[in-house]
Amino acid sequence: MRISRWLADRWVMIVALLVLGYLALPILVVAALSFNRPSNRLSYDFSEFTLDNWRQPCATSDMCDAVLRSVQIGFLATVVATVLGTLMAFALVRHRFRGRSGINVLILLPMATPELVMGTSLLALFVSAGVPQGFWTIVIAHVMFCVSFVVVTVKARLAGMDRRLEEAAMDLYASEWQTFRRITLPLVLPGIVAAALLAFSLSFDDFIVTNFNAGTTVTFPMYVWGAAQRGIPPQVNVIGTAMFAIALLLVGLSSLRGRRSRRAALRASPAHHVRRS
Repeated sequence: MRISRWLADRWVMIVALLVLGYLALPILVVAALSFNRPSNRLSYDFSEFTLDNWRQPCATSDMCDAVLRSVQIGFLATVVATVLGTLMAFALVRHRFRGRSGINVLILLPMATPELVMGTSLLALFVSAGVPQGFWTIVIAHVMFCVSFVVVTVKARLAGMDRRLEEAAMDLYASEWQTFRRITLPLVLPGIVAAALLAFSLSFDDFIVTNFNAGTTVTFPMYVWGAAQRGIPPQVNVIGTAMFAIALLLVGLSSLRGRRSRRAALRASPAHHVRRS
């Protein structure tokens, strides 16, 4: 009876933990294989523990060149998509204008369009315009589908933000710029950082759209796809594990900073002083 009661009270948490474990299982496998010395290039079984893969992550020079190229493309696409998407999210949430509903629908189209259709459409556009495929066509293509994810993420953050905090700052004779810098931006920053990380992840691991518009440029996913035919080097698992660890660290730091900012904003609000008095 005690076990049944315990399970009845915590079944939602148990199911959530099982789902999270299922989602984290591939990441754990990749992390484990990053410490593996395979018996041959076509083997994925755990043969022998080693740290050589982490000591020499660039044992394959072509792979490191592809990783660096993917990081450069992801960084440029993330910066442009984050700036444009954040401005669009503020406009859609804070302002009412003609065509707003239509723009909301158009923003969702890149997210709903299959990547195969988007990749071939962009290829046809670049070919008809006489634009040579390469580094910059990949950046343009990545910005196109990353903007939608940035807008949706930042919009969700803005919709859940308490506007009374901004109104309280304005009542305390803060200017619009001071209110934005000290109240609005710290509260929205976790959403912007999350959107930027999502955009970088989508850009870094994109293969289908990139493959249609890359020309002779080789990114990290394209290198992995080509190397799969002759054996993927174990350093690929090192790159994947390192990228996941960096993203997890950035998300944790952003969440911690956002929590501190919310506490500081609540302490500065008039309602907090009224409760204390």
